[in-house]
Amino acid sequence: MSKADGLVFENLTKRLQTTFKELSRRGKLRPEDVDSALREIRLALLEADVHYQVVKELLARVRERALGSEVSRALNPAQQVVQIIQQELTEELGKAEALQLQGEKPRTILLVGLQGSGKTTTAAKLARMLKSNGERVWMIAADPHRPAAAEQLRTLGESIDVETYSRGEASAIDISREGLELARRSSASVAIIDSAGRQQIDQELMDELAAMQREIGPSETLLVADAMTGQEALRIAEGFSARLALTGMILTKLDGDARGGAAISMRSVTGLPIKFVGLGETLEALEPFEPERMAGRILGMGDVLSIIEKAQTVLDVEDAERQAERMLQGEFTLEDFAEQIAAVRRMGPLGKIMEMLPAGAIPGAEQVNGQDAEMRLIRTQAILGSMTPGERRKPDVLNASRKRRIAAGSGTSVQEINQLLRQFKQMRRVMKTLGKRGLPKIGSWPL
Repeated sequence: MSKADGLVFENLTKRLQTTFKELSRRGKLRPEDVDSALREIRLALLEADVHYQVVKELLARVRERALGSEVSRALNPAQQVVQIIQQELTEELGKAEALQLQGEKPRTILLVGLQGSGKTTTAAKLARMLKSNGERVWMIAADPHRPAAAEQLRTLGESIDVETYSRGEASAIDISREGLELARRSSASVAIIDSAGRQQIDQELMDELAAMQREIGPSETLLVADAMTGQEALRIAEGFSARLALTGMILTKLDGDARGGAAISMRSVTGLPIKFVGLGETLEALEPFEPERMAGRILGMGDVLSIIEKAQTVLDVEDAERQAERMLQGEFTLEDFAEQIAAVRRMGPLGKIMEMLPAGAIPGAEQVNGQDAEMRLIRTQAILGSMTPGERRKPDVLNASRKRRIAAGSGTSVQEINQLLRQFKQMRRVMKTLGKRGLPKIGSWPL
């Protein structure tokens, strides 16, 4: 996995996992064992840019519980301490809160934040998500100071088939008022207003935003903050919440190369719920904030639920069961294999999926480069795509001439084709052996 592809909490997760492994070597935990582990956790959190007061209060609660009866009586004290840390971290991150879209339509969402925080892209991501949930969405480009922002929002709106209103040489309030009236006439159910930003908080910006909020009375006023700015994001949140009645936050760029402690601190320090997180540049890369899942990712416990949800959106359950049965009977073909690879790739980059797995779930996975694994998958897909349907169903017909043709068509080598065929045959033999041992039907497997 490359540095740039790593989850924003990657370094924090590695340090915490090292501490947890050391703790697990102990049998019965002594107070000094707990204190030693908490010192390492304190350093890891501070280095990740978590606010010092948040760290202090969080670990005080962990220590009190770790030295209490629930740990001393546990069969596995170290694991119990890790669970306590997860529970307290989840509590620190707050509760999941959905958008509160009530009142007369169109219900309005006002997005605020500094320039460069990802506000305009987030508006389109949010519009796409709401549209997929059945809402009729309009977007309003209320930044008269930066024409490029209006053009960017309009282009994004066209890509997701969402109407976008903008107007030059008018105040932000007038643009918002006119846009909302047009959205109302068009029977829109939700309107998202992309407000102006600045390089830093200033009086003019805050006066403009406060006036907009008073004028339009939005259902939600959400601060869009860049998680990569660390403690600066926390100060920005405090600055905006001092002047505006914020109802929540959206943290962007949580997929980037940053320490990420601001995400842990912001809910605690501001009291504002984190409603969504941006995990990439594509318009699909916006997710509702789930504190328990985020805590699991931070602590290296993975996010298997997210993997399951991604799989459910791209996999046909009946097809998956049918293929699994064919595998156990030794009837699995390269045609089936090609379909499985296509489904996996529809779930997103392989590196991102691997990040969601619990630490140690796949031995040696931490040494695997996500980009390299993705490229291997692409080359395998190219090889399979260069075969005829008959060759994928009966690979035994692949002679030297056919292999040279496939290699030329896929931009690979005959050696790579031979390696793929060896691995496929080995996998089919193993699955057929398991099938002969009488494994239960797929539908009866516990999920």
